[in-house]
Amino acid sequence: MTRYEKAMRLQDADFKQLIGVKKETYSAMIAQLQIAYAEKHKRRGRHTKLTLQDQLFMALKYWRQYVTQKELAFEFEVGEATTHDTIVWVEDTLIKSRKFILPGKKALLENNEIEIVVVDVMESPVERPKKKQRQWYSGKKKRHTIKTQLIVNRQTKDIICIAHAEGKTHDFKLYEESIGYAISNDKKVQGDSGYQGILRLHKNSETPKKKPRKGTLTAEEKSENRRISKERIIIENINAKIKVFKIVANKYRNRRTRFKLRMSLLCGLDSVYTKFDILKSMK
Repeated sequence: MTRYEKAMRLQDADFKQLIGVKKETYSAMIAQLQIAYAEKHKRRGRHTKLTLQDQLFMALKYWRQYVTQKELAFEFEVGEATTHDTIVWVEDTLIKSRKFILPGKKALLENNEIEIVVVDVMESPVERPKKKQRQWYSGKKKRHTIKTQLIVNRQTKDIICIAHAEGKTHDFKLYEESIGYAISNDKKVQGDSGYQGILRLHKNSETPKKKPRKGTLTAEEKSENRRISKERIIIENINAKIKVFKIVANKYRNRRTRFKLRMSLLCGLDSVYTKFDILKSMK
């Protein structure tokens, strides 16, 4: 019995805990890889001994558990170079299929169904850079990080777009440089206390009231802050779901140039199985 066949016998919750995605999402990924695999092997040549299911399983395990590629090579009984090439091919193929990409910031202007968006930043630790270390050093985390800003549709819980910056970049500055005036004024924007000043860019926005120096907040202001926090909790839950993949939660050992592609892909996968959950609830 193959590794894939054993995994498919698991319950959906156990399957997702093992490699980070549900069976429906896995099947959707396999369907896209099969198209590319058939095109890739039209010509004659030596094929890898890994089945297509095992290739995807390897990539998912790498993202989910973030073990070394040497460990994966030992487990799947292939060379370390084959492991690297397989993971990169799966990532590139899924991105090129455009089935797991995000709508992008154009949707913030063109999609009239989006009424309220929530914005937040998550930080992923990275290896200490050899150059320009200060740009990557985060005062909040006290380590070198890369920031990922998420814009989420509060109604559907879909991730609309993301943006990246070095760990030193302030949350609001990242928003200003990446989104700026891309959100139409008919849409409401909710952010945390790191987005003080967003009213200058977007009048229809709200952030928690910060306690004044040597002062206190009124009961009404505290109540309003609790309301905003309750409404914004969905983006914290989405951050937690993405960080199930240890490749973006643990210290990132690879080159930072590929981090953006991987984060975009993982966010796209999150949106895909969110849609599967919605379809199930409608049945």
